[in-house]
Amino acid sequence: MRPPLALPEPTADDFAALDTLYRTTHVVRLRTRAQIVLLALEQRLAAPAIAAIVREHETTVLRWLKRYRAEGLAGRHDRPMPGAPTKTDAAYATQLVAAVRRRPRSLGLPYSLWTLRRLADYMAEETGVRISYETVRRILATEDIVLSRPQHTISSPDPDYRVKKRRSSTPGITWPPATPSIMPTSST
Repeated sequence: MRPPLALPEPTADDFAALDTLYRTTHVVRLRTRAQIVLLALEQRLAAPAIAAIVREHETTVLRWLKRYRAEGLAGRHDRPMPGAPTKTDAAYATQLVAAVRRRPRSLGLPYSLWTLRRLADYMAEETGVRISYETVRRILATEDIVLSRPQHTISSPDPDYRVKKRRSSTPGITWPPATPSIMPTSST
């Protein structure tokens, strides 16, 4: 069996910080990382034993122990992910939600219903930040807002419209009638 990874002797403040992190955080990954380090420091367990307890792979346990050895408590957070930084922030999301909760006509726009594309265009004009309509959908989904397709209803000012509509959509009534009519012939 492999001996435990040699870690620096922690101070009382380090123990207190790790214990507080382990007991109070709601972020599961941070809690697991704190547990890994605490098991290695307090019980002097090796990586395979810790991996069995925390239900992670042995290489994951070794990675976090090495990171703790190199960076201390500051190494418990995720490193920045590759890729372009996000274009939006909390202020943008707040402004987007405020816009979608208002009617487009009240904002001086020539339409009365929001679509994702219209919202993306409106926000690009207002903020100068162009994002895809899919990103708009994801931001709205975090606020439990879903834009669905508009449902068009046909109506008429005719007071008998409902009766006529019901009559025209009733199955079984066809026009022209199925029986041929006998037309009088003209005699000339």
